[in-house]
Amino acid sequence: MEEVKAYIESGILELYVLGQLTATECIEVEAMASKHAEVRAEITAIELAMEAYALENAIAPSAALEDKILSQFTETKAEPKVVPLYEVKNDVRIKTLRYALVACVALLVISVAALFSVYNELKLANNQIVSLSSEKDKFASTVSKLQFDNAGMQNQIDMTETTEWATVKLAGVANSPKAKMLVYWNKKNKNILINHSAMDLPKTDKAHEYQLWALVDGKPVSLGVFGDNAKDAVQQMETIPRAQAFAVTIEPTGGSVNPTMEKMVVMGGVSI
Repeated sequence: MEEVKAYIESGILELYVLGQLTATECIEVEAMASKHAEVRAEITAIELAMEAYALENAIAPSAALEDKILSQFTETKAEPKVVPLYEVKNDVRIKTLRYALVACVALLVISVAALFSVYNELKLANNQIVSLSSEKDKFASTVSKLQFDNAGMQNQIDMTETTEWATVKLAGVANSPKAKMLVYWNKKNKNILINHSAMDLPKTDKAHEYQLWALVDGKPVSLGVFGDNAKDAVQQMETIPRAQAFAVTIEPTGGSVNPTMEKMVVMGGVSI
């Protein structure tokens, strides 16, 4: 009841009894009075106190003033004047506020609908962008592969059309009969190149890679390691002055000191 007590002590009830409140404030006071008996009792007490004060301090009019007032009522019959409890403009203001509130609600509904539509359009556009980006990546990958293959083919053509380079064909062994690759040996500077676009080797896992070997006087000599995801079509390996054969084995990443014979995939003989 602290709220009711604070409301009574605010002084608004005295203003209500004196008629100094607006129509809206009067409605508020009457609502509180109908809801709380304490407010009704306080209003009655204020009215009685003011009435007692008025009676106690009343001044009796003189006999001459009384006769004058009565004579005016007798001479003129004035029409009774109706005084409204509150100004009509307040009622008009309330109606205006109601219309404004309805307009605001309608605008809010329209705005929410528009935002939802824009959100759906943005989501659709984002999905299209993601799809286009994916297609772009696929296209770029295809172009890159074509460029890689074309570079490898051009290198192969260039090397086979000159006498400076000797081409050694490595064929698959029993473990991988369909495997194949090419090794190029430069007769002048003894460089060794391999052509990634011209090889077909069994796939390796992340823990293994290929290792190229040269057979020199019956002993294997490592010419380096390579993977199946090379960016360049042609890769240079270790230089060797002479060899009787070349072979490729699958070794742990980083290569091995000696070839794992059971992991051999291709081999080709040559006299250099």
